[in-house]
Amino acid sequence: MSAEAPQPPRHAVLTGVSSGIGWAIAQALLAQGWQVTGLSRSAPPASHPQLRWRSVNLDDCAQLGTVCAEVGAEVDTDLGAIDGLVHAAGFMRTAPLGSLSVDDATAMWRVHVLAAQVLADGLLPQLRDGGRIVLVGSRVAQGAAGRSAYAATKSALLGMVRSWAAELAPRGITANVIAPGATDTPFLNQPGRSSSPPRVPPIGRLVQAEEVAGLAAFLLGPWGGAITGQQIVMCGGASL
Repeated sequence: MSAEAPQPPRHAVLTGVSSGIGWAIAQALLAQGWQVTGLSRSAPPASHPQLRWRSVNLDDCAQLGTVCAEVGAEVDTDLGAIDGLVHAAGFMRTAPLGSLSVDDATAMWRVHVLAAQVLADGLLPQLRDGGRIVLVGSRVAQGAAGRSAYAATKSALLGMVRSWAAELAPRGITANVIAPGATDTPFLNQPGRSSSPPRVPPIGRLVQAEEVAGLAAFLLGPWGGAITGQQIVMCGGASL
């Protein structure tokens, strides 16, 4: 009997790998032997033999579309099919009603919603049957005072992901949103959210980026295949 050919490593395309939740997800997947194509404006904090990084401005849909085409070409010639697509990049600008900024709202919509759309649409031909899509949303999608523009972009992810889940179910592809509460990352210190500081949830501490990464790895892994079209809230009890 001839020996079975070794299986290539699973391949994920992941945004936001320069820090925070995105970098934590990258580390979790790399530790499990995944090949990761990372997309972000800034370089990741460390290199890894299984990590390929591409610099891209995620609020530039044209540039992102070009990068998707390049990644798709690499997949066809080098990396093999995409097993997971994770959109973890994001930022927050806060303001109460009466002081909202159209520019801030538009920028958040481009990064949170349109970037996810461009990624999924552009890379769908390379996403294998049984593949996974995970978008990082926010508990704030349920609404929060002073964060309406941000909440609107994050709540849009659920409608989008449920639509994709219905469309892609015949191919065994799942699509879900992870909605963390306040997570201990550099994101919490962004100057644009100064008008709405984070609150420590009832568990007495912030959510850890590694915990969000663990949930993402589960959804991308062998036991996550029956979960689709869902928003999974990880908030340390803040929603109670």
